[in-house]
Amino acid sequence: MVKIRQAVPSDSKRFLLFLHKLDSETSFMLFEPGERKTSEEEIKRNIEQMGENSIMLVAESDDKIVGFLSAYRGHVNRIRHSATIVIGILEGFRGKGIGKTLFEELDQWAINNGISRLGLTVMVNNENAINLYKKMGFKIEGTKEKSCLVNEVFVDEYYMGKLLI
Repeated sequence: MVKIRQAVPSDSKRFLLFLHKLDSETSFMLFEPGERKTSEEEIKRNIEQMGENSIMLVAESDDKIVGFLSAYRGHVNRIRHSATIVIGILEGFRGKGIGKTLFEELDQWAINNGISRLGLTVMVNNENAINLYKKMGFKIEGTKEKSCLVNEVFVDEYYMGKLLI
């Protein structure tokens, strides 16, 4: 069984292990295997600083973190109604409804905190993620050309957004 909850500072070690595993499993995330230099302390500090402007949700199975979704609200008035999202789920746990549940929790948090716009970027070849995002109400708003260099090949990203009101 997978449990979805907000991250707490004591998750920092398990969350860092999760991130390293995610980095090694997929080329759709920002970091390449071994590239992440984030420390356990940095993650702990980030989690401690979460407030009404941000949220980090984790998906947990058998005392291991298997997925996450974080959202960060704009800090200046003109974009304070908007939040940017990052999501990742370990390979063996994809396609089991975890992403859908994470987004449902995010929507509730966003509405409760006066956020009316959610945004993210996704590599154009990440069809499973794009399908999930569309299912959750996101629309492709544009293309960021040659946004990433993956295995020495340029990859475009889509800007995707969702309006909550």
